[in-house]
Amino acid sequence: MSDLLQQIAAAADHIKKEWPETPQVGIILGSGLGNLAGDITDSIEIPYEEIPYFPSSSVEGHRGKLILGKMNGRPVVAMAGRFHYYEGHSMQQVTFPVRVMKALGVRTLLLSNAAGGMNAQFKVGDLMIIRDHINLQPEHPLRGTNIAELGPRFPDMSEPYSKVLIAKAKEIAGANNIPVHTGVYVGVQGPTFETRAEYKFMHVIGGDAVGMSTVPEVIVGVHSGLQIFAMSVITDLGIREEENVITHEEVLEAANAAEPKLTLIFRELISAL
Repeated sequence: MSDLLQQIAAAADHIKKEWPETPQVGIILGSGLGNLAGDITDSIEIPYEEIPYFPSSSVEGHRGKLILGKMNGRPVVAMAGRFHYYEGHSMQQVTFPVRVMKALGVRTLLLSNAAGGMNAQFKVGDLMIIRDHINLQPEHPLRGTNIAELGPRFPDMSEPYSKVLIAKAKEIAGANNIPVHTGVYVGVQGPTFETRAEYKFMHVIGGDAVGMSTVPEVIVGVHSGLQIFAMSVITDLGIREEENVITHEEVLEAANAAEPKLTLIFRELISAL
């Protein structure tokens, strides 16, 4: 057995001892979006540092706990705080929790993030369903020897985000009078926010929003055979004029304000699975 398979098994075994149920849905929560975990009932929390081979989360707005319980009656596992390449983690560490979720029995992965808007139709606080992505991160999470037990050497990425889940999320948003956009997410390394020229470049190549996460986890989710849905909260705009200055505090504030709408969509989407 490879080292990675052993590490996945050790982490999954530790979690199962704490919570023996089989989660159907995995949830990864982005900056300022951790309060969705409050909707999980009959829950237990496991700090990341207690789980074998889990990295630690060092970013403000990321709580650093795995939460297991029920959401609308369905067993779920949620990451309140994710890992980022810019923190110094390898891509294998960043995506390790997705591997562990798969080992626990997860079949569907829901992700959220805070993102900068590059589409002129977007406003701060808007929600964007991710229909596709462009990977501009400098390392690939599947680089290295492929482990056949985890997935194929060359996974198909023609539909990384489930069209069925996207359609259902739009239906839920419409029924609750929540405006949503659909668009392309550009994944970059960070931790700097983008220059004005970079925003323009990424919009020209087809991006609607940009962020520093999500893409590696989606790639590994696809490799693992998971059904995936992801949504961005537009927390800043990279298309403003010269006076635009972006701070992490403003990003968190915008994410917190938009979170109830995202939470409702996620909650109803889980019910519909």
